[in-house]
Amino acid sequence: MVIPDFSSAKVLVVGDVMLDRYWHGGTGRISPEAPVPIVNVQNVEDRPGGAANVALNAAALGAKVSMLGLVGNDENVAILKDKLESYNIDTHFLALDGFSTITKLRVLSRNQQLLRMDFEKSFEAVDKTPLEEQFSALLAHINVVVLSDYNKGTLSSVQTLIALAKERNVPVIVDPKGNSFTKYRGASLLTPNVAELLGVVGDVADEIDLLEKASDLQTKLDLDSLLLTRSERGMSLFYNKDQVMHLPAKAKEVYDVTGAGDTVVSTIAASIGAGAKLDDACVLANYAASIVVGKVGTSSVSATELAVFALRQSTHIDGGVFSEEQLIQAVSAAKAKGEKIVMTNGCFDILHAGHVSYLTEAAVLGDRLIVAVNDDASVSALKGPGRPVNNVHRRMAVLAGLSSVHWVVPFKEDTPARLIEALLPDILVKGGDYKVHEIAGGEAVINNGGDVKVLNFEDGVSTTGIINQLVEQHKQ
Repeated sequence: MVIPDFSSAKVLVVGDVMLDRYWHGGTGRISPEAPVPIVNVQNVEDRPGGAANVALNAAALGAKVSMLGLVGNDENVAILKDKLESYNIDTHFLALDGFSTITKLRVLSRNQQLLRMDFEKSFEAVDKTPLEEQFSALLAHINVVVLSDYNKGTLSSVQTLIALAKERNVPVIVDPKGNSFTKYRGASLLTPNVAELLGVVGDVADEIDLLEKASDLQTKLDLDSLLLTRSERGMSLFYNKDQVMHLPAKAKEVYDVTGAGDTVVSTIAASIGAGAKLDDACVLANYAASIVVGKVGTSSVSATELAVFALRQSTHIDGGVFSEEQLIQAVSAAKAKGEKIVMTNGCFDILHAGHVSYLTEAAVLGDRLIVAVNDDASVSALKGPGRPVNNVHRRMAVLAGLSSVHWVVPFKEDTPARLIEALLPDILVKGGDYKVHEIAGGEAVINNGGDVKVLNFEDGVSTTGIINQLVEQHKQ
């Protein structure tokens, strides 16, 4: 994955800027005035929040960033301005008398939040003409816009801002908020999370229903693209009106999801501003989100961190562990592009040289290799007590790390016949001494015009043999 030169990106972030303030201290007694702990505040920490955190994240990647927002005429705006300018962010704050700079104060002890106090007054009714004029003036100096909406009123005239940007052919990325997205009509990219999407489209019955409603919303709002962020299930990018690309989460350990959405939006903006295509920008954003959730608190990602993380990833940027519903969509999109799909299945309890050799041989038969993996109950039914040695999540993670494997999907039945019939790969592969007519799902593949092949396993290597050898060594 090529990391773009982020220094060529000129990003304008507009939205609800905030100051996140943290009071840290110890607690050792309860107040005599009320049944609450007394916190002896020993450390005060201030961080840019809301849209300001988006700006900070983009700047941390190396982009040239301008920040536009509404603030109060108070001391907190000076603190926020100093923080942003320390990252060389060009700040354009419109200070308003009678308003406070939105501030969220959190009181913590031993890393546990005890209290949060919000200081804010909505900017909804404020005349947005000065904001729009400043926005229009800044458009001449930037190549991508981020509208970061936290429902605090700064973006109450968001449609005007989108129209101004489109007149200049500047792409507009919107991080939305609220129970209606109609106001974002015509944006280049909308980036809701699942909860935000459901708040607009209503409940969904299943994965397919979710994807259909997201795609319908993209069309209804005349959006160039829509990126649905899905926490541990990664992201789904809807583009070209009828295509979807799934990006599985790449995080190994998740400590804190705070600010991950800001990281996604800022990485996409910086990437597009640096000339990257949207799909590549979303891949980088997925990597960045995987990095930031491994940190505690609102954090940013540097270009160096992103480059190192990208180098460690599989060659299949849109591959990994998928659900059956996601895989059906991905296979359909791949076939539409003329790609040849190869599929195999197995328990893969302890991955060994025989497996690797077999999967490598299967992969060269087509463009994408799917490996369907028996779930734990299925393995136990087939192999007996004590199996599997590794649970299905570990087995799938190891397989997904192989360069030969593109997609990994679990199944719960004794055979993957139903799954194969749903996916209908071009080539179905099985290892061993099977006859073609004995292979589960083979008839459906052949009837669809596909092919079924039997490959040889490497002699003398098997999971059962490895387990038996370990047992014998333990006895000795």
